[in-house]
Amino acid sequence: MLARHIFRVRKLSRGFATHAESFTGLPATLHLKTGQSFKGKSFGAPHSRFGETVFSTSITSYTESMTDPSYRGQILVFTTPMIGNYGVPNNEAPYDSQDVGVVLESKGVQCAAVIVGDVAERFSHYNAVESISSWCKRHNVPGITGVDTRAITTLLRDQGTTLGRVAVGPDACLPAPAASEYWDPITENLVDQVSTKAPYELNPTGDIRIAVLDFGAKANILRSLVRRGAAVTVLPWNYDFNAIRDQYDGLFLTNGPGSPSHCMEAALNLRKTIQQWNKPIFGLCMGHQIIGMAAGLEAYRMTFGNRGHNQPVLALASSGSIKAGRVYVTSQNHQYALKLQDTFPAGWEPFFINCNDSSVEGIKSTAESGKNVIGVQFHPESSGGPLDTIEVGSVIAGKLYQVLTLS
Repeated sequence: MLARHIFRVRKLSRGFATHAESFTGLPATLHLKTGQSFKGKSFGAPHSRFGETVFSTSITSYTESMTDPSYRGQILVFTTPMIGNYGVPNNEAPYDSQDVGVVLESKGVQCAAVIVGDVAERFSHYNAVESISSWCKRHNVPGITGVDTRAITTLLRDQGTTLGRVAVGPDACLPAPAASEYWDPITENLVDQVSTKAPYELNPTGDIRIAVLDFGAKANILRSLVRRGAAVTVLPWNYDFNAIRDQYDGLFLTNGPGSPSHCMEAALNLRKTIQQWNKPIFGLCMGHQIIGMAAGLEAYRMTFGNRGHNQPVLALASSGSIKAGRVYVTSQNHQYALKLQDTFPAGWEPFFINCNDSSVEGIKSTAESGKNVIGVQFHPESSGGPLDTIEVGSVIAGKLYQVLTLS
């Protein structure tokens, strides 16, 4: 009896054991184009990397953030002091009616580099299989630890998103790059880099058919659809949906990285869809901006964007569980936004506005337009983040309600 009890205790202790892993970091420096440099030590891949330096105020879900395609080309600074304490899980999942092949938001680390105040050398979680350092190394992504991320964040808030370089090893001792040497990822069509190259299907036996324009979709968006019984066809970002639209019950436009100006082709295709097609259309993040551009609104580059799981938005209209005048806490990751203007295009109205910077957080078609179109800048499906707006799509009536609300 005693032996059986001891065995159970030992088994329990193994389940909650803290894994230990030490690494010898090389010298590393973060250079900003505006002239500031921050010295620390490296973890992950021992390589130098250029990118756009941004910060995230998320206090958890670093694995989801780092695998989000919207962070493509960016040097991600976490404001949370310690990152990596619960390790990294196995990122493989089945393709079935419950999952889409991955546990996180994509197959690999998407950001160009990671900056943390204190990287955890010891991690503990029952799903963890490796440390953040070994994970970054496998995916060829460098990181810096031991720097003052508060100072970096203050700079970025004051001067805006800034181009940077992570210099590792021998490069860390070299002078900062000349201004002309910094690479600006916004000059490239990052959406085209992360979007699927060919159409593919998920959960083909689902009882409702949804087409998804992939601008760099988080896996949880697709996962949320298939778990609610949808047969999902994922299309490249510039696919002409109008040629096949009659095969589908609704259209979904996903998140994605970079500037929406590179996606004007998609906006023009969507304008035709909205004019000629009366079935539900839903977009979030980049998809929201594409809907706005199709409606005639202008997208602009924000000073430092909104990245984190704590962005407050004010509802300007009611829709299902969303009540006008109420503030909701949301998860966001974007550098661009739609410009708020006094007179909206005919048939459109603002849905949400950001409580911090008054940027447009949502638009929708008016009841008089006869259309069912919604776009939101935030991620209502939450992963990771709050659940306040999980039923944001409830204005879309009928059977699609259960799918497009992501509830």
